[in-house]
Amino acid sequence: MTQQREGTDAGQWASSSQIERDLVLTDADFTRIRELIYQRAGIVLAEHKREMVYSRLAKRLRHHGLTRFSDYLSRLERQPDAKEWEAFTNALTTNLTAFFREAHHFPLLAEHIKHRTGPVNIWCAAASTGEEPYSIAMTLLETLGPKASQAKVVATDIDTEALQKARTGVYPLEQVNKLDEVRIKRFFQKGTGRRIGLARVRPEVSELVEFLPLNLLAPKWPVKGPFDAIFCRNIMIYFDKDTQAKILKRFAPLLKPDGILFAGHSENFSYISSEFKLRGQTVYTLAPK
Repeated sequence: MTQQREGTDAGQWASSSQIERDLVLTDADFTRIRELIYQRAGIVLAEHKREMVYSRLAKRLRHHGLTRFSDYLSRLERQPDAKEWEAFTNALTTNLTAFFREAHHFPLLAEHIKHRTGPVNIWCAAASTGEEPYSIAMTLLETLGPKASQAKVVATDIDTEALQKARTGVYPLEQVNKLDEVRIKRFFQKGTGRRIGLARVRPEVSELVEFLPLNLLAPKWPVKGPFDAIFCRNIMIYFDKDTQAKILKRFAPLLKPDGILFAGHSENFSYISSEFKLRGQTVYTLAPK
């Protein structure tokens, strides 16, 4: 979500904008940033992302009292284990999500799990601020009824700030109101008093979801399969094909033999990995060996 500042004085607005451009971002700095975020998170930043990079990282420079991106980047490179790497990565991560986004996936998930006799385990690999894993949890409750208490959604993301928001389960009411009234009444508590205008997912939903930080480029993942389904939607578009192929290869042994992999609407894994075969619109199953 892009937030715009409001001002009443045009002169003050112009002055503020000028101050924001006092920081120095050279071509060499931008190249270094692209290299560092690729090494750290596998994210490929396109040339046209320069303004986004400036606006997001400028806050980190000001936090440290710096005026040159080169100084900030040098500090990062000198301290490979510094906490600031987390803030750097968070700043360059895009969190665009919504409840029941790409809605055609959720009836497919319901159909896939409704006859399961054992516990159902699902991994949401790009949890962002929580809307997607909570949508999965709601689908589990609607489909499995009392048996949903045995189900689990593991929700991971590289952005620790987004995960912190996800754990609270609190969202603007205008966002929640896009859902149908039945789901709103069943799965949300509307705020009152100081919380008016907000809604929180009910405990029966949040209890099914476990949030964990995870970098898909990390040598070890803090998740254990096998999963009935993996949601990896709208994150592969930020990786190059080689990185995509490596991640898909690691997904394969974490899926149950009849498990499903859900991709984003603009993602196509058919020509990237031999591990999976297309089953339907952005839905994959394991390819025969």
